[in-house]
Amino acid sequence: MNTTTKDIAKSRANTKTSVDTQAEISRGAIISINTVGAVIGLWAFASLVGGMVAAGGPVALVKAWFSAVTGM
Repeated sequence: MNTTTKDIAKSRANTKTSVDTQAEISRGAIISINTVGAVIGLWAFASLVGGMVAAGGPVALVKAWFSAVTGM
C-alpha cells in the first residue's frame, strides 16, 4: 500500500465515523423532542381532568370557561 492509498482509506474511515456520529446525535435529538412533547401532552391532559373535577364535570367546565372568556 502506498501513501496515497493509506490516506484514502483513512479518509473513508473518518467519513464513516462522522456519519455514524451525526446519525446518533440526530436520533438522540428526535427521542428528546418526542419525550418532551409526550410529557407536555400528559401535563395538559392532567390539567384538563383537574379542571373538570374542580368545576364539577365537563359541562360545568365549559360553562365556566365561557363565563371567564365573555365576562358574564
